[in-house]
Amino acid sequence: MQYRRCGRSGLMLPAISLGLWHNFGHVDELKNSRKMLRLAFDSGITHFDLANNYGPPPGSAEENFGAILKKDFQSHRDELIISTKAGYLMWDGPYGNWGSKKYLVSSLDQSLRRMDLDYVDIFYHHRPDPETPLEETMGTLDLIVRQGKALYAGISNYHPEEAAKAFSILRRLGTPCVIHQPKYSMFERWVENEGLLDLLEREGVGCIPFSPLAQGLLTNKYLDGIPKNSRAAKEHGFLQEREITEDKLQKIRSLNQLAEQRKQTLAQMALAWILKDHRITSVLVGVSSPEQLEDLLGSLENIEFTAEELNAIEEVLGQ
Repeated sequence: MQYRRCGRSGLMLPAISLGLWHNFGHVDELKNSRKMLRLAFDSGITHFDLANNYGPPPGSAEENFGAILKKDFQSHRDELIISTKAGYLMWDGPYGNWGSKKYLVSSLDQSLRRMDLDYVDIFYHHRPDPETPLEETMGTLDLIVRQGKALYAGISNYHPEEAAKAFSILRRLGTPCVIHQPKYSMFERWVENEGLLDLLEREGVGCIPFSPLAQGLLTNKYLDGIPKNSRAAKEHGFLQEREITEDKLQKIRSLNQLAEQRKQTLAQMALAWILKDHRITSVLVGVSSPEQLEDLLGSLENIEFTAEELNAIEEVLGQ
């Protein structure tokens, strides 16, 4: 495993981190979830990423992770980076969503109970809140770190203008933001187009993209259509069947041919394509089996691209 420094902080993260957005809820097989976590740790993945609403149902990923943590990793807590988030709807009423101090403090307390932890390593605000003053939200992240409930503060899904304001507030408070978690893949390029990566480099903030495989589209699963066990086929999945157009399938097949020329799977090439950028600290992957994780780990064997390869990829994506 390769480890990379998170911005200008002292924190090091593995190049590949495991996200528990999918496949760790109560609707999933706990035995399989446990196998994936054990393989990840044995492979040098020290960072596990959660959120209050991961499941389904919401909260169940943290509950299952907490149970596995207690059984398998209790003596390894100081070798782990555990993160969670709050910002999306978690419970009914006016205090279970967005970015108020009331919500963030209450949510993290619930998350710590579900995982049976004294603290998390990183606590994120999951998305910007258009109604709550940013000073309140960032001030709460500062408070949580000072209380010892989290070691580091992060943000997710913030675009450059609002991210820059958040960084400024946290720096002034004395709890700098160490990491940003945006959606980024070959099919989702706003972090480049809007200048977020440039901002993070200037500010000394790490970057850990989520959905680098575009919810599984950038894998070999969809080369021949939509398989029954895929995310697009699940009722509770975020990837919808209507999003998988023939045009997108053709791009996936063309990218797969380029990956084969590099002697990689499409998923391996998709991760390597993100990790080639020195501004990327780690990339978050979601997997449904230990075998899939083994495949993704193989991406680290080659994260270098020639100019010709990069041009060929851009040509496919621009079609």
